[in-house]
Amino acid sequence: MVKLLVADQYPIVTKGLELVFADSRDVKIVKTVADGEAIFEALKDTSVDILMCDIDLPKLNGISVLRRLRKDYLNIKTIIFSGQQEDVYAISTIKAGADGFLSKTSDLLTLKDAIMKVHLGGVYLSPSLSSKIALSKTKGGKGGYFKKLSTREVEVLKLLSGGRRNKEIAEELDINEKTVSTYKARLMKKLNVSNLIDLVSQAKNLNL
Repeated sequence: MVKLLVADQYPIVTKGLELVFADSRDVKIVKTVADGEAIFEALKDTSVDILMCDIDLPKLNGISVLRRLRKDYLNIKTIIFSGQQEDVYAISTIKAGADGFLSKTSDLLTLKDAIMKVHLGGVYLSPSLSSKIALSKTKGGKGGYFKKLSTREVEVLKLLSGGRRNKEIAEELDINEKTVSTYKARLMKKLNVSNLIDLVSQAKNLNL
């Protein structure tokens, strides 16, 4: 039996997943939480095999959660379950420590397959993204934005597009403001823009 902790700020998602696995013999949802900090409160007294969480979580975002898990809970596997654009986020979240990336548009069979694959030690990416990555390697291409941007750059870009100031980003990511400015400069160069307005516009084009 796979013990699952689900983290999502929307009750319709957590309640829906509880209904999906209510009668399952293979997967049991042992707890649901609504923000990133609550994940670590739950882990203090709850035994979990896999964390399934969104990227967009209050208090502590999904990528920050991954970094903390990789440091303090190496035995727990993680699947990012998100409505965000897979091409932008999947590779970045895997690099940050996730064991899988699953779109919220996936069907129930795919959902269960992803959970079981990760539980058995594999890494789950959708067949379409896996094909894109393979094709990119075959052609020697750069693989689009999901290859071009680092995990931290994606994280900073997302926060910038959400209206966060440098100081707020520095506090949330536990880095200094100068480092935030450096990431901003790199993002402008990589996305070929010269100001913050155009940078945010690019982020919106990427569905960040």
